[in-house]
Amino acid sequence: MSTTDIHDEEAFAAYLDEARITGEVGTPRQDNLAHIEKFLAGDEHLEFGVELTREWTRQEVFDLMVDRAGLDPDPRHTHGQDTISAERCVAALTRYARHFGDAVRRGAGILFATGHPAGLFPVYQHLADAARRGGARVIGIEEGIHFDGGDLRQINDVVMYQRYGSLAHTHYPEPMRLVLRQLREAGTPVDFVVADHGWAGAAASAGLPTLGIADCNDPGLFVAEAQGQLLTAVPMDDNVLPHLYDPVTEFVLDRAGLAVRSAV
Repeated sequence: MSTTDIHDEEAFAAYLDEARITGEVGTPRQDNLAHIEKFLAGDEHLEFGVELTREWTRQEVFDLMVDRAGLDPDPRHTHGQDTISAERCVAALTRYARHFGDAVRRGAGILFATGHPAGLFPVYQHLADAARRGGARVIGIEEGIHFDGGDLRQINDVVMYQRYGSLAHTHYPEPMRLVLRQLREAGTPVDFVVADHGWAGAAASAGLPTLGIADCNDPGLFVAEAQGQLLTAVPMDDNVLPHLYDPVTEFVLDRAGLAVRSAV
């Protein structure tokens, strides 16, 4: 249990900036701008499985990132520090929590996956625990699906990519496609997805209600949200030290109506 007051949104936003989950984050401006170009060019590491429903210009995606994530709007700023808005993050987390809570209460079959095992894995693990307590069906896979010299594993309810004996960071959408194919062939319905990177993009493009966390250099999920494919893209640094996300998890569970209340 963190000491951050998650019931005071101003205090929570200040914490996000202090932890560099938002505010002056670790992702440099030049990477953010380059990733917009690469996303539009269909770069395999940045397209995230997002199916474009119309033509997007570089300026439109940049403006979207300013609006949804809080990037510095100055077009002359091309190198150095960039930002994520704490206020936009809190607003998106509130929407995220509402959708998540609704899915749990209706007993949805929820699939959890991450391309950031060193950062976001514990967040999804705790959300999965809460989902199960709340009556949802947490979906399990048959582990060992082969992908890119490794395989897909599920640890504490969260599906991740493993290679060379270690859980690996990945942007690819193909792992989610492989998982969904396996579940479809097994007759296991997926009602809802909680993920990031290509895991989220591929699920959203498959027509599944999906929640995503996205860094300021991940324009794909914000475009998917703007196109109505992704329910919510939460702007935040997606790879800070795991314990720094504890207040984020508590905030989501509280706003979702799934927090465990202490006996008085």
